[in-house]
Amino acid sequence: MSDQEKILLLDQIELALDDIRPHLAVDGGNVSLVDVTEEMTVIVKWLGACESCSMSVMTMKAGVEQAVKSRLPQIRSVEALNTVHA
Repeated sequence: MSDQEKILLLDQIELALDDIRPHLAVDGGNVSLVDVTEEMTVIVKWLGACESCSMSVMTMKAGVEQAVKSRLPQIRSVEALNTVHA
């Protein structure tokens, strides 16, 4: 993907993350976009309460990944750099 295509894709991912951020903020958390790979994996970082939450794996699959993939079906997965494994 070209630099321009990646910039556009990152902007679209940010918009999708904006859909889920209010739900995370209710519990004192947030998510930050780090990158998107050539394999169409979105890399994020948990912020605030989400950093230490044992439910972050479930939140990732049922919330963040779903929000991104529903807007951008070309995305294969969303992964967090700092997911807590219970």
